Amino acid sequence: MMESARRELERMRASSDAWRELRYERAVDADGDGNAMRRAKVLWALQYDRRPEDLPLVRWLARQEASCRHEAPFQGLSEETELAGFLLAEYRQVEDVWLHWEIKVANFDTWGGYDLEHLFAAGARVTTAFVRGSGHTDRAAVLERLLDDKGRPCVSEERLAKWSQRKRSRFPTDPAAEDPLTWVERAHQIGDRELARQELDRWAAGRERDKETLSRLRYYLAGLGAFAEAARAQRETLAFAGDGRDSASAWQTLAGLERQAGDHQAAWQALRECRRALEDVSGWSELGLGRMYVEELFLLAGSAEGELAGVVFAEADRQARDMPGLSLVVLRSAAEAAGKIGDQTRAEHYRNLRDAEQQRIDTA
Repeated sequence: MMESARRELERMRASSDAWRELRYERAVDADGDGNAMRRAKVLWALQYDRRPEDLPLVRWLARQEASCRHEAPFQGLSEETELAGFLLAEYRQVEDVWLHWEIKVANFDTWGGYDLEHLFAAGARVTTAFVRGSGHTDRAAVLERLLDDKGRPCVSEERLAKWSQRKRSRFPTDPAAEDPLTWVERAHQIGDRELARQELDRWAAGRERDKETLSRLRYYLAGLGAFAEAARAQRETLAFAGDGRDSASAWQTLAGLERQAGDHQAAWQALRECRRALEDVSGWSELGLGRMYVEELFLLAGSAEGELAGVVFAEADRQARDMPGLSLVVLRSAAEAAGKIGDQTRAEHYRNLRDAEQQRIDTA
């Protein structure tokens, strides 16, 4: 994985003409960016091989990440955007405050998740003075974010130094110092599931199977499509469940994994346990957890075959009648499940509710 990333970086260093291959290109895939993986590999290589002469390339990459976060359908804040911002911050060039600002204001997630310290990377006092003396169109907006109500920098030099230290720990220069789960995520990103599984097994080997380990294992196994193994890990976490809410959530998660693994009877049993646990949760039918339980019932009814599908749908329908404010996604699942089992009356009922909710959303 890293060998191919290093080769890509060398190609980019050889000619800036190749940089256009890394530009943000809107797409309809999971990333919403046709060049996201190419850009990610170059960023990974730069993390472990940083050179002063790479500043123009890092700026190009950061600008493409800003465009991606602003334009892509699933905007969010990716690890690659954070890595690009960190690499740019390491150069401590005060004029990059504007590029950091582009990333910061790209979307709701970057506004909250992209650290303000990025903007102060050249130093709190230096950055504040630079922005104050600038004629940049974003000057007023950036100053408002940089300064407190007394006109002082929101970030002190001491805080900035500690932040830089934390970021360097998160993005080490030595691949051997990397969090092993990073390699799982990166291998999965580039579509190498075999390598991702090898790295996950290496991470899990010899670890105490406590709640945190099992939760992470379940998450990554599910991401790799190993739903039966993820379900086994989730079943182990039941021993760590606390109150009724915690227990109900654990059973509901297990039901979803068993359903995706194709063990519909096990999923049904998990949902029955979930319902029993919900008895200890006051007002559960008005909580998100309750709606997730009902949604999982409808999803199972739509996946199961034969008599079980009808039994599960009947329970889902019964629970849904007493639950206010079902979301659009639940109503879609309900309509599909009713149609699958051939109950046209309930299918029409849920289609009407689905369409009304969609209209409400569109109007709003």
